[in-house]
Formats: sequence, structure tokens, C-alpha cells
Amino acid sequence: MVDGISPRINLNERIEPSKISTFNGPVRFKSIEQPETPDFKDVMGGMVEQLNTDLNAPDQLVQDLMLDKADIHDVMAAMQKSEIQLNIATTALGKVIQTYEKVMQISI
Repeated sequence: MVDGISPRINLNERIEPSKISTFNGPVRFKSIEQPETPDFKDVMGGMVEQLNTDLNAPDQLVQDLMLDKADIHDVMAAMQKSEIQLNIATTALGKVIQTYEKVMQISI
């Protein structure tokens, strides 16, 4: 462990014998797999699901307000939050589409 950073790979588990002689005997490292990273599809799907949940939150608060179970300030805050998130999502989608169009224009 160096400066609070510990390695993610346990190399001792991956050592196996080989015909090459070393000072402690022959050793060979097994292949080192990269840690799994989520797919772009999974990340975007999760973001869309979270956006959908956040956009539907004010609806429930409005219903609670009508039943006198919620405060008007909470409803307004939730509505503003969902509006801001929708604006960010729309802007991000526009940037993704622009980037895709630029990539498609690149000639190989």
C-alpha cells in the first residue's frame, strides 16, 4: 500500500509454475483481467430511469399537497429540480447527437 492506495489485483494468486528458472523457482503470471466496467448502454439506461423517477416525483407531491400531507415549498422545490434535470438531459442529448454527427462525418 503506497500513499493510501492499495492494488486491486492480488498477484500472488495468479502465480503459477513455468520452465523459466528464477531465484525462488520457476514462476509464470496468469493473465490479468481488467475490472469490469459498466457498458455505455447500462449507464445511460440507469440515468434515464433515474431521470424518469425524478420527473415523476412532483406528481406524487402534488397529490399529497391536495390531501394536505405535503408543504407547497416541497412541491415547488421538486418541480424546479425536475425542470432543471430535464433541461440538463435535453442539453446532454443534444451534445451526444452533435458528437455522433461529427464522428459520422469523419472519412476513413
